[in-house]
Amino acid sequence: MPFSVRAVLAAILAVVAVDGRAQNRDSPPLGPLPQTVFSADYQIRVEALATGLQNPWSLAFLPDGGMLITERPGRLRLYRDSVLAAEPIPGVPEVRNTVLGGLLDVLLHPDFAENGWLYLSYARTVDGNQSTTVLARARFNGRGLSNVEEIFVANTRSNSVVNFGGRMVFGRDGKLYMTVGERQEQERAQNPLDHGGKVIRLNDDGSVPDDNPFVGDPRYLPEIYTLGHRSPQGLAVHPESGAIWEHEHGPLGGDELNVLVAGANYGWPLVSYGIDYTGTQITETGLTAREDLEPPLEYWVPSIAPSGLSFYEGGPFALWRGNALIGSMMRGRVRGSGHFQRLTFENGRAITREPILQELRQRIRDVRPGPDGLIYVLTDENPGVLLRLSPAPDSN
Repeated sequence: MPFSVRAVLAAILAVVAVDGRAQNRDSPPLGPLPQTVFSADYQIRVEALATGLQNPWSLAFLPDGGMLITERPGRLRLYRDSVLAAEPIPGVPEVRNTVLGGLLDVLLHPDFAENGWLYLSYARTVDGNQSTTVLARARFNGRGLSNVEEIFVANTRSNSVVNFGGRMVFGRDGKLYMTVGERQEQERAQNPLDHGGKVIRLNDDGSVPDDNPFVGDPRYLPEIYTLGHRSPQGLAVHPESGAIWEHEHGPLGGDELNVLVAGANYGWPLVSYGIDYTGTQITETGLTAREDLEPPLEYWVPSIAPSGLSFYEGGPFALWRGNALIGSMMRGRVRGSGHFQRLTFENGRAITREPILQELRQRIRDVRPGPDGLIYVLTDENPGVLLRLSPAPDSN
């Protein structure tokens, strides 16, 4: 593509990315749901469990078989006994609902069945009309939230309406990991005294673990676990190694899948496989790697806009054990967009990337295997849908 044309296209996309009034993030209206879709290994039955959700962002599986679903405008919904409760769960903190901000992730404490703690990440207003990423914990008794307390507030105050991060996971070490986006303000990602563009690591009460990589170094915030990220939207624990895996949006191209190493720098914006929204290189030389920076395990050019990250370990899709599942939020108007990818690995590298659910042409916000081994998917639309995927009876 000639540079001038590419620059014009990139500029248009940049406006869409940051303009809170932009409406074309939405996919086309959901058409008739296909009863069966196909993968290389299975015929897959698709069921809509709940409809009418407003930009759902994340889900968590409750011990009693129910599910909690976050909606970006600030509602926490309960799905139980095949019914989506009409009223949202009371007690959720007030959020700042913007293009990419609002109520984000929901995460249960590893001992939730005993202590009832859950965690919410969200965007909230600070300093008048600015916003930042916040982490709160609360007790859930099955009906409402109580003992709500903010335990971490990022110092990423900005007028930006994008790149909040907010994805969470508990590691095998019992620590809580959370992503914080750089608010599309690149310099934050390399600033060791700024939470933007970082993955942070906390104790379950929000305090800083003594063994964090930068504890005791006044040049760094002690919460920082890794740095040099852009817009991190996925976080998961690898089922074999226990390592924390993360993925993030590049600008135009250059989405990354990373294996996190304590204290490592993942390079944004010093290196990138993508280009800027203006159509120019991110760095003067278009540098994609540097010896002192951690390279991605995998990257995407063009972008898939990754969202949600999980590993499959269940029984119903036994051939997929150990595979990574990654949502894609590319707009559904683009042919082949709006799907999730199934990645297979060999010798630590991805060898296949199979798109699933392309027939929907919907933005996929989250994809997670449930305790039953079936796969649950949220479409990031208004209205959005909670889907359940299972092998069809006549599947291979």
